[in-house]
Amino acid sequence: MMYKPYSPEWTRKRYLTEALNEYFNNYVDVDVIYADLMDILQERSEGAYAEFQKTTDLESKLRKK
Repeated sequence: MMYKPYSPEWTRKRYLTEALNEYFNNYVDVDVIYADLMDILQERSEGAYAEFQKTTDLESKLRKK
C-alpha cells in the first residue's frame, strides 16, 4: 500500500519495515519472530485489560456512593 510520504501511516509502515528487516538481516528464525510478535500483543492486551479493570473498579465505587 502506498502512503503519502511522511504521513503517520507512511511512518508506521517504515518503522515496521525496518524492524522486520532487522530480524531478516540477522537471519532470525520465523518462530522467534512469531513469538516476539505474540509477546508484544500479549503485553499490549494485558495493559489494556489492566486499564479496563481500573476504570471498572472506579465506576463501581462511584455507583455505591
